[in-house]
Amino acid sequence: MHTRRIGDVEVSAIGLGAMPMSIEGRPDEARSLATIHAALDAGVTLIDTADAYHRDADEIGHNETLIAKALASHDLGKDVLVATKGGHLRPGDGSWTLDGSPRHLKEACEASLRRLGVEAIGLYQFHRPDPRVPYAESVGAVRDLLDEGKILMAGISNANPDQIRQANDILGGRLVSVQNQFSPAFRSSEPELRLCDELGIAFLPWSPLGGISRARELGSAYAPFARVAEAHGVSPQRVCLAWMLAKSPVVVPIPGSSRPETVLDSLAATDLVLADEDVAELDAV
Repeated sequence: MHTRRIGDVEVSAIGLGAMPMSIEGRPDEARSLATIHAALDAGVTLIDTADAYHRDADEIGHNETLIAKALASHDLGKDVLVATKGGHLRPGDGSWTLDGSPRHLKEACEASLRRLGVEAIGLYQFHRPDPRVPYAESVGAVRDLLDEGKILMAGISNANPDQIRQANDILGGRLVSVQNQFSPAFRSSEPELRLCDELGIAFLPWSPLGGISRARELGSAYAPFARVAEAHGVSPQRVCLAWMLAKSPVVVPIPGSSRPETVLDSLAATDLVLADEDVAELDAV
């Protein structure tokens, strides 16, 4: 498995996005555990989750609990960096709400610590800006958690360039990651990717294949990805992840999965070397 860095931690160049295993349409627990274990066997050492990755109102942190169980039942579980998030909520009716208040973030972190069964969270990320709370206050809470040793590294998610710079300043230069949506269908995070490359901050694309419902249609929706895939004899999804890896050494995609076979196809992207002309063609989509 090829590796990249988040802060001072070496991780697999492609991580596992665990959200599909806990929200609507999720598989049974046995398949989810098999998916996580397949990822570990293939060399994954980064798993992304959040306390809001659940379906029903009475199961907050379902995904964190699932990951903790999977890691505890596998010999390689101790080698994994778990990245979780706080500040987003799901009332249980399918909607998403926000709470970026320092009090909530600190309480959410404590709850995540208990569910993950760790003394300190490897990477904790402020999930999404809350327009009702000054951004500096939310990031300040994450800084406090870092200073207190409750978290080992700090990141932000769904941030714009100004927020990235502000967060890095508030954290005293200790911002290690930015997790934004980025895919062939969603290219507006290019400025954030370029800024992370400039600053040496890991950029974690979420929904890199276009989301749960659209990932299978990537090749039919974007002809260049299908053409490059055919030329290399691989899936368009694998080409997509290889394209992202080629854009910058700070990029660490976290494709979501709930099946062992899709995990393995995604991870194979680390061995796919695209020619410069391939990357240029895909950039032009």
